[in-house]
Amino acid sequence: MKQFPDSPHAPAQTRAWPPISVIMPVLNEERHLREAVDMVLAQHYPGDIEVVLAVGPSQDRTQEVADAIAASDRRVTVVPNPTGRTPNALNAAIAASRSGIVARVDGHAMLPPDYLRIAVETLAETGADNVGGVMAAEGISPFEQAVACAMTSKIGVGAAAFHVGGTAGPADTVYLGVFRRSALDRVGGYDEHFQRAQDWEMNHRIRQSGGLVWFQPRMRVSYRPRPNVKALAKQYFHYGRWRRVVARTHEGTINLRYLAPPAAVLAMILGLVVSPFFPLGLVIPGGYALAIVAGSAVTGSHLPMAARVRLPLVYAAMHCSWGWGFLTSPRKLARPPRSS
Repeated sequence: MKQFPDSPHAPAQTRAWPPISVIMPVLNEERHLREAVDMVLAQHYPGDIEVVLAVGPSQDRTQEVADAIAASDRRVTVVPNPTGRTPNALNAAIAASRSGIVARVDGHAMLPPDYLRIAVETLAETGADNVGGVMAAEGISPFEQAVACAMTSKIGVGAAAFHVGGTAGPADTVYLGVFRRSALDRVGGYDEHFQRAQDWEMNHRIRQSGGLVWFQPRMRVSYRPRPNVKALAKQYFHYGRWRRVVARTHEGTINLRYLAPPAAVLAMILGLVVSPFFPLGLVIPGGYALAIVAGSAVTGSHLPMAARVRLPLVYAAMHCSWGWGFLTSPRKLARPPRSS
């Protein structure tokens, strides 16, 4: 069986389009799961598609919804994920899948109709082991709109192409990902130690093994941001905490972009501590606040006023939570040595 089209430029009817396994880690996704699966099965893709849902112990009717989808469509399979953890779910779904190409999709992701087709064409054209695109954050409420703005701006998330966009090319990591199974087998799949940052960590191992990770901006996936400041702060706290674990596991993977939030948090704490004795210490947290307000005025100028006024709070929550998570990441979270 051919794995890829003979030529990405050949007429569609002459190509040998490979089958694709779409793996979905699912937990508490009753609201969005059916729509997400429908969008996968409705892809404008000439080859066969199977969907493997790895369902964790949810607090809603996710299991019932997943079972009903599988009962109504033979292309859908459900496997258990007793731990409820994302990397375990992904590995369980990979093990139950059959195709030479494996696409990771979240249970609330909204794929554009040509997503898988573009992914296969890009794999064929570039020889990459993993291709992925843009995490296109889209908000509904004013707070979500502010988060979406922050998650697509360099002030909020730095210059990561899968957040802010850019030109196609090699990348450290991408959003979600469409993989060659051979690459997943080569690196042993997702490392189940990493509760967060498992995508970045595995893409690092793919690149270290000689593979290529490719950013394709034509692959855009809509993403719904967290709905309130508490949920957003928790999300970014764990991002920072587990990015520190990745840094301890893989030396040399931290750059200035990652160090900026913890450095800012330390500087502001220091400024507040010394301010009773040295009032100029307030210049540091005050300067940060002014910079965030000014940055929000520029990046949020297109937002409705209700979202615009929330943007400084969103930026501060993202920066400070990520930085504090990085600074307080305990060494006990370090990955145990791999068994030989």
